[in-house]
Amino acid sequence: MNNFVEKGGKFLYSLDKKEIADNLSKILKENNWKQLTVLDEKLSSYFNKEEVEISEIFKPDIPVFLNCEHLIADNGDILFSSNQLKSIKLCEMPKNFIVYATTSQMVNDMGEGLTGIKTHYKENIPTNISAVKNYNINKNEDNLLNFGNSNSKNLYLLLLEDL
Repeated sequence: MNNFVEKGGKFLYSLDKKEIADNLSKILKENNWKQLTVLDEKLSSYFNKEEVEISEIFKPDIPVFLNCEHLIADNGDILFSSNQLKSIKLCEMPKNFIVYATTSQMVNDMGEGLTGIKTHYKENIPTNISAVKNYNINKNEDNLLNFGNSNSKNLYLLLLEDL
């Protein structure tokens, strides 16, 4: 988590699901966000539907609340696939992300994360596998492989202890 925070990510650790809901509510209030994009129905249990309007379509100006495939420990990246992003490129996603993850989703490195995806989805490996590598919206990475394809996001990580 140190690598994640050093990159500018905002990290909130929770011991139970009630704490996740409380932290999510605080994030919404802190940023004055009245709308959220949520595609995974399971995540709906974490917020008060009277407190926030839910969208099921990604829009650049509406924050997104989603889960991820893995948290990459050695560099602080967060790994996503088409299961979360659908067919939208990470650089086309909203700049404001709230990611729900559990401690069991932590892996040592990108190789272990990719192996985990392959193992978990043996019959139907997802596409659009991408990682958010930068959590400072104003920073551009001078990497030839990422030229014109910025994946910098203003990102909150809600981490639930499940081990």
